[in-house]
Amino acid sequence: MKHRAVKRRTVVMGIGATAGVAAVGGIALSAQASSKSSSSSDSLKFDADAYAKLTTTITDTEGTEHNVTYHFWKAITYVANPVDATYQSLIVSAPVEIDGTAVDPANAPILLANSIGGYMPSSVADATAVGGGGSAMGGGAAPSAAPSSSTSAAPNANANTNTTGGATAGNQLLALAAGYVVIEPGARGRTLKNSDGEYYGTAPAAIVDLKAAVRYIKANQGLIPGDTERIVSAGTSAGGALSSLLGASGDSPVYDKYLEELGAADASDAVFAVGAWCPITDLEHADGAYEWNWGTNDLATGKQVDQSVSKDLKAQFAEYQAGLKLRGLAGFGPLTARNYDDYLVEQYLQPSATRYLAALSDSDRETYLAKNTFITWSGGRAAFAWDDFLTHVGARKKDTPAFDAFDLSAGENNEFGAGTTETRHFTAYGAKNDSTGLSTKRVAADVPEKLNLMNPMYHLVEKVNDRRSKHWWIRLGTSDSDTSHVISANLAARLDNLGDDVNHLYYWDEGHGANTDPGDFITWIGTVTSYGKGKKGKRN
Repeated sequence: MKHRAVKRRTVVMGIGATAGVAAVGGIALSAQASSKSSSSSDSLKFDADAYAKLTTTITDTEGTEHNVTYHFWKAITYVANPVDATYQSLIVSAPVEIDGTAVDPANAPILLANSIGGYMPSSVADATAVGGGGSAMGGGAAPSAAPSSSTSAAPNANANTNTTGGATAGNQLLALAAGYVVIEPGARGRTLKNSDGEYYGTAPAAIVDLKAAVRYIKANQGLIPGDTERIVSAGTSAGGALSSLLGASGDSPVYDKYLEELGAADASDAVFAVGAWCPITDLEHADGAYEWNWGTNDLATGKQVDQSVSKDLKAQFAEYQAGLKLRGLAGFGPLTARNYDDYLVEQYLQPSATRYLAALSDSDRETYLAKNTFITWSGGRAAFAWDDFLTHVGARKKDTPAFDAFDLSAGENNEFGAGTTETRHFTAYGAKNDSTGLSTKRVAADVPEKLNLMNPMYHLVEKVNDRRSKHWWIRLGTSDSDTSHVISANLAARLDNLGDDVNHLYYWDEGHGANTDPGDFITWIGTVTSYGKGKKGKRN
């Protein structure tokens, strides 16, 4: 069932000791206390006094209103040598009073919520309140561009951008009402281009920026509000992929040279837990997984995709899946291309339909079942076959290949651009079948390393990282054909096989970017971080 909308209205209560005031849209807003040079020795020290005191009314998922007073810090650059501070900045919101009761956020969990969509740039430079992050192109409000920056979209990128980074923005409000600290980082993205025509936000810029933001937070332990050892990363779509990657790659040395170039703080970049909605990840294997899942479904135009290409990619997926040697949750056993449909139906899809139907009234359930006769409803449980499920979902969103397009039109082709080259192939199959007339049909020499830097599975399978997050909340809509259902299921299976705590389910009949149980996510944060009620709470 869809949740009740989270509502907010904000007014100013006052400002911190050293903050200035500006008026925007009739609302007084805080300004950072001072403009410090990014190269100064104290540029990475959090100014605890430079906040505005705001109040907001937040309606939770049960329809109850909460009056929340919080301290808000405007955009703070989190690296000493920013490439573009418009994106390499974060905002902080910390509750100090909820429904008339004072709260101390010092030991509260920190929700690190990114608003990245489509691997595009996300900025908080103009944010004036909690939930103020947004992508520069899709998924949120467009920020003001830095004087030295410009943006341009990849050819036909609108057909394949996955720009829903802000879809879970309600999490920030609910977290604040629960007494958590909310930190929202901006990050560079694939479309950013400087005056020399060089792309400076392509892989691995976004994950390096998020790691730098975590390091900034941890380096300011005791100054920045919240428990810096209980950071919960959250994101949707590409933001969900990056949240997963942040959790999987904590403190991995493979990013050190990039972080050193930015002047990132000398601190850990490991996070405690991860929330990931419809993660667009495992990109070098995503084309095969997509065809295994959606290969028999037509496009919305009624056109069938090239079945020879689809067959090739399905074969690639089968080989990759076998090599992973994953075992399904709940004792399912080895996961292969031959039995993955049964696994998805048993582990995720039938339980998802069951939850949905059980929550309906008797009359609404009867109406739904009458329209969807492929579902058998017996003993309070839904049952159906995989092929009937595919027919139920209907049109697939993407042509083939879905991610490394032969004509370099996919957003992911832009994500692996470099220098003045806007788009590049990142799979051998895509390069071999290039249709743009490239002189060489091979993947560039630097691409394999960048794929490892951008894929959480690398840190979970090839280089198992002991500093990874151990708590995972993963969600996907059953009607989401922006990616394959296998992608998040593989991620969950690998984490489960490693012994991590995995909370993974699918939302019935929901599409890309869905978040129908945000209240449960907020409760989950409190549970895994052992944060109790009261002024300080507790932790493990």
